[in-house]
Amino acid sequence: MAKSLWATLALVLASLSPGAHGQLGDDRILAARDALRTGDHVTLDRLAYEREPHVLDSYVRYWRLSSILARPEAPPSDELTEFLLREPDSVLAERLRTDWLRRMARERDWTGFLQQYPDLREPDAEMRCLQRNARLESGDMAVLTEVHERWMELADNHNACEPVFRTLAFAGHIGSDELWWRARRQTDTRNPSSARATLSWLPVHEAPAIAEFDRAIKSPGQYLDRLPASFAASRAGRELALAALVRLAREDVAAAHARFARIEERLSADERAYASAVLGHHGALQRSPFAAAWFRAAGKVPLSSEQRAWRIRTTLRGEDWPGVQAAIESLPATEQALPEWTYWLGRAYAALGRPADATPLYQRIAAQPNFYGMLAAEELGQPFAPPSRNGTVTADDTARAEADAGLRRSLALYRLDMRTEAMREWNWALRGQDDGFLIAAARLALRHEIFDRAINTAERTDPKANFDLRFLAPYRQLVEPQVQQQGLDMAWVYGLMRQESRFIAPARSSAGAQGLMQVMPATGKWVANKIGLPNYNHGMLTDPDTNVLLGTSYMRLILEDLDNHPVLASAGYNAGPGRARKWRDERALEGAIYAETIPFDETRDYVKKVMANAVIYAAIFEARPQSLKARLGTIAPRLASDR
Repeated sequence: MAKSLWATLALVLASLSPGAHGQLGDDRILAARDALRTGDHVTLDRLAYEREPHVLDSYVRYWRLSSILARPEAPPSDELTEFLLREPDSVLAERLRTDWLRRMARERDWTGFLQQYPDLREPDAEMRCLQRNARLESGDMAVLTEVHERWMELADNHNACEPVFRTLAFAGHIGSDELWWRARRQTDTRNPSSARATLSWLPVHEAPAIAEFDRAIKSPGQYLDRLPASFAASRAGRELALAALVRLAREDVAAAHARFARIEERLSADERAYASAVLGHHGALQRSPFAAAWFRAAGKVPLSSEQRAWRIRTTLRGEDWPGVQAAIESLPATEQALPEWTYWLGRAYAALGRPADATPLYQRIAAQPNFYGMLAAEELGQPFAPPSRNGTVTADDTARAEADAGLRRSLALYRLDMRTEAMREWNWALRGQDDGFLIAAARLALRHEIFDRAINTAERTDPKANFDLRFLAPYRQLVEPQVQQQGLDMAWVYGLMRQESRFIAPARSSAGAQGLMQVMPATGKWVANKIGLPNYNHGMLTDPDTNVLLGTSYMRLILEDLDNHPVLASAGYNAGPGRARKWRDERALEGAIYAETIPFDETRDYVKKVMANAVIYAAIFEARPQSLKARLGTIAPRLASDR
């Protein structure tokens, strides 16, 4: 389409938007949302039939239809179909179709389900499971073969998959060994009760009593201490003992090992190897000095991806470079290709006198502007340089973004403070778009000060470009004075703030952290007392000035408490300073190794991203190359008081 036509279309659409005529019709949209929340179906029906020229009119109709699907009355198939045809390939069509499919599954209308499912653009785990059930119920036995091939991969899948799994087991397609292995994996999770269903599919003569399994996982130490002398006579008895060992190892690996030592002679070689792998995994998480030995005792027993990763981290923390090499080289190809293991395999080769083998590995990831890409580039003598290349945006790109119906709906939703719906619309509108559109959309978000969408949209483009959008530095007038007063590094503060909130002032986490710096209420109160902030109350966390004051003050306090080391302080900001101290080693540790071996997945990812962010912000602020390795430095040994 010609540029002039795109520009004309954008102007026409803009003239129809609520922003061109104040907030015409917003009251109706908000009233409909409130009616949905309160279950006022009469008001919602009336508002749905009061059609007004509003960019969010389709939301009122969607809310009405969605509420009907949740009620016992028969779904209005004609109206649902009409809506899906009127709003093709929209996020609301996707959500309504998902609601309808869920209703069909509840009512076991598998024919209708299979007719609608192909038009679902991005089915989630539940929908994929329900589709398998629909196929099975409709006589398509090929689904059993497909699921069997992915049996272990689907161990943690949505419980909607259970009917297909149960059919597989009862039909004899899944053997007892596979069922026991699945139950083991499920037991070693935050929700061990998911193993109950798997155990119920075992042959009657093998299946343990569910009440016995519950006792084993609820009071594992007590269960193991009271094992009858004959427990090892049956596989069920041995597996329940292993389940108790798993649950105890998650709490106290030393206590689990002590119990294991008492019963290991009663277990088979494979069972002993499995128990050793569990001890190695949780020993690594709990910083046990015996973790590496336990992993070695596991031999070649099959490991989960999580266990394989922690076997590497255990050898890494001990700087056992032959062990690092062996553990990484034994990974499946897809895992071995991950940036972290590519980098550490290169480091192992270099440490073992094989630099020629290390260089190609560094080169493979050095172009990636992330934690391991930067470290790999430095091994090649290339500190991170300030990026200068930005993607070009044409008038046509700008017009396309401004005219896009999904982005316009998203902006209207943001204006009405309906952030969840707004984010869904925005992300849906970006699917399959080219870089020109994406950059224009990011700049559109920036103009509206929707900083998180600007950043996340720019991150979908060339990873070596558009750093002006990917690393925004808003609220400078609030942040800079506090940074100077607290004596902090501006790049580190912005690196942390970007990771915490993406600069969304009203951001609130599921745990209750609030604001630009995601300060927890208890932390805010503690810091306010420390700095003498008068009349503090939790409501002040929503004020950007107060939030930045408390957040930067907390950064300074934990930095001073943690050796003035930004890696420790970043870990402490996320997980608490006490944990950051305890995660140190008995000897000095390379900062990158400390970061990679943090036992909390969220904190490990957080620290790596904050430190990489800080390098990029420093490169931008100072306009000169920066070293990530220098920032990571060395972590001092753990003090006796921290043990």
